[in-house]
Amino acid sequence: MDDNAIVAYIGLGANLGDRRTTLQSAVYVLDEHDRIAVDFDGGIASLYETSPVGGPLNQPNFLNSVIAARCTVSPRELLDILLAIELAHGRTRTQRFAARTLDLDLLLFGGVQSHDIALTLPHPRLHERRFVLEPLAEIAGDVVHPDMNVTINELAVRRRDKQALECVVPIAGRRWTSKPSADEHDLG
Repeated sequence: MDDNAIVAYIGLGANLGDRRTTLQSAVYVLDEHDRIAVDFDGGIASLYETSPVGGPLNQPNFLNSVIAARCTVSPRELLDILLAIELAHGRTRTQRFAARTLDLDLLLFGGVQSHDIALTLPHPRLHERRFVLEPLAEIAGDVVHPDMNVTINELAVRRRDKQALECVVPIAGRRWTSKPSADEHDLG
């Protein structure tokens, strides 16, 4: 990968279908792009089961995680790639915050700040969502939020204090993208 690559952090979520398999597939499809390299060595957060936030009532729980990827594409190109991967995995957009087979959110793209209609960076609700901050803090805790000038760890602690009862439970360790062997514990 080019030395000029930018590290992007991408939130993953799914609450319909075979959630874990869909998330695994999305990670590998993203990594197959010739200008994107997923950081499998340290850039995969644990897998969390989380309560739906907003949207219609009685949705199934989500599986969520965050990954880091080195990119030589622009933020807008990466967003388009993420939207295409969602579509290929059966994502339909009928109602805001509705249940979905796959949700890929561009959270951070280096220190880029963008506040236009097509793309807002950092993600506009990143600091409000514990289901994003917990996994992001695992792999990028010392990264400074470009708009708020505080670390992701600090934001995660603040959100944890405000939403202590919110269901954000780790269910698989950082190797969840590969199928565990028969003798491997899933939380490893």
